[in-house]
Amino acid sequence: MPTAALLDRFLTELGALAPVAVWAHGSLAGGDYQEGRSDLDLIAVVPGPLTPSAVWRVAVLHNRLRAEPLAAKLHCSYLAPGTLEDSRRPHLTWAHRRLMRRPVTPVTRRELHAFGRVLHGAPPAGLLPPVSDRELNDFVVRDQREFWRPVVRKARPWTQDAWVDVGLTTFARASVTLREGRLISKREALEVLPALGAPVEVVEDIRRRRYGDPAPPAEQWTARRGELTRSYLGPAIDALVAAYA
Repeated sequence: MPTAALLDRFLTELGALAPVAVWAHGSLAGGDYQEGRSDLDLIAVVPGPLTPSAVWRVAVLHNRLRAEPLAAKLHCSYLAPGTLEDSRRPHLTWAHRRLMRRPVTPVTRRELHAFGRVLHGAPPAGLLPPVSDRELNDFVVRDQREFWRPVVRKARPWTQDAWVDVGLTTFARASVTLREGRLISKREALEVLPALGAPVEVVEDIRRRRYGDPAPPAEQWTARRGELTRSYLGPAIDALVAAYA
């Protein structure tokens, strides 16, 4: 199985950094993983500060994996024990075939505590501070208001599959988290979206591409799909934020 082979090699290569723990979150941990379509979302806790030489070793490690099937799907954030508490603090992250810095969000932290998969070392509960309901809800509202709502105003992103898929499923997951206090998978999000008023034909399009064997979308449908998604998400996000901000 390409996923298992990639994870095995990643853990072997990562041994040079002597990680304290390696965890999986997202669909790989939550039971909704679709090989070749889902990302491999990982967290590695290293024993000390990420010095320039350690950052170079991380970059070399990931570049060695480039030839592996699914390597482009592997994303990993690197945390040191002294940097775990602040959910807004950016951490060294390999994603989309490059190094960047981004936070490990309250949603990710809650996932890790709720159903994180331990690939190596200590479990999340032993190292990662818990996330309060207030912190989780505040982040979810802020993410919808400050990230997703401005993106809805731009037409170009919504011609791409990934933006349509993630935008709609993230909104459904945010709605359930705020309403019921729980996290749901993308599969569950697709079940929830029609009841939230999302365009059914777009929801079915996402379902086919994630779980079926879809044909490439026609240009006319791609344009219409983007318009339907933006027309729905704008008012829906506004209503969600107004209800829970």
